[in-house]
Amino acid sequence: MAYRRLPALTATVTLALTTAFVPGPAQAAPTGPNAVVIWNLNAQNEIYEVAKQSPATAARSFAMVQGAVYDAVNAIAGTPYEPYLTAPKSRRGYSADAAVAAAASGVLLSLFPQQAATVRDQYDAALAAIPDGWAERGGVEVGRQAAEAMIAARTGDGAFDTDTWNVGTAPGQWRPTPPTNVQDGAWFADLKPFVIPDAAMFRTAGPPALTSAKYAKDLNEVKAIGGATSTVRTTDQTQAAIWWHDRRLTEWAMKRQLAETRHLSTLQTARMFAMIDITNVDALIACYNEKKYWNFWRPVTAVQEADNDGNPATSGDPSWMPLLVTPPFPDYTSGHTCSFSALTLTWQRFFGRDDIPMSAYSSDSGTTRSFDSFSSALAEVVEARIWGGVHFRSADVEGVRIGFGTARYVLAREFRPRH
Repeated sequence: MAYRRLPALTATVTLALTTAFVPGPAQAAPTGPNAVVIWNLNAQNEIYEVAKQSPATAARSFAMVQGAVYDAVNAIAGTPYEPYLTAPKSRRGYSADAAVAAAASGVLLSLFPQQAATVRDQYDAALAAIPDGWAERGGVEVGRQAAEAMIAARTGDGAFDTDTWNVGTAPGQWRPTPPTNVQDGAWFADLKPFVIPDAAMFRTAGPPALTSAKYAKDLNEVKAIGGATSTVRTTDQTQAAIWWHDRRLTEWAMKRQLAETRHLSTLQTARMFAMIDITNVDALIACYNEKKYWNFWRPVTAVQEADNDGNPATSGDPSWMPLLVTPPFPDYTSGHTCSFSALTLTWQRFFGRDDIPMSAYSSDSGTTRSFDSFSSALAEVVEARIWGGVHFRSADVEGVRIGFGTARYVLAREFRPRH
């Protein structure tokens, strides 16, 4: 009888070793459905479609799932790469697909116990496609241990603590923004990183002084092009702003598309997804730490109250509203540019090139956007956050620097070939 049980998850953690990052060798292309892609879709269902987690919260969940999947698949393959947390004992012939199912489902069950019926149905369906026997049982055990290690590593990491943002009233200080006038996600600023030693290690010099020419330029730019009724913004820029603002992040689809169009093996896919998601979550933690430290107001507040900012080159418009609904936390730095710049550098390192096409559809904009390179996509998201009226340019530009810095740090220490 096949081993179907999902046992209780408890384990110790083995830390990954470190060597210089070198792009890994090519692996055989998959001959059937890619289990890593399937379980990433399952994870998206639990994380976003049902739980509706915010992009930052979802980043932690995806990183946990994909980190465990990577350690499981890497162990099944004979540990050709340095493990992230652990390398469970494995034998040649163990089922990688069973390991993926056990690792992903184990983490998802710990994150979403209220969705246990769905996760178990997905798990049972995955194992039903694998022949019963020792290979399946061995793969399940490897995946179970990888999940246990991840769950243990993230226990007590600060997730969902009852932190709040600092609400200010003085010029430049953040306060909740219309139309929602709420705050959310302050705990993420102090979340324990997955790799970087300190969330503040990429601390910037901060946003431009309110009385500076640079600040006036930033404000006047977003005021002109980012307003709900802007006559400067083009139709394509409007669509791009909405496309990049979709909370069902288009990056999720692009990641899976790259795995399929580049014909990645199960191991290659597991490694790429883990590199992307773990680098991404640490970039966002560093970004949110900046947000909490600088506590800088959003464009909607700044434009409406510009008559009080002490800068003669700005003027207030109390009725101004941005194209997009402003996220419920401070402006500086931009989470989206922190995130996508980390993804960009990671993809460039993984594939060894920049000029790989990718595209995705957004139901929010009702459009598909296509890019001929990773860097061209990054260039657009920097602009799109301004076109949407939710970020100043300085927040976007400094976000890119944080994302690049995080990716360089993580990739220099994790996911490298062992030989």
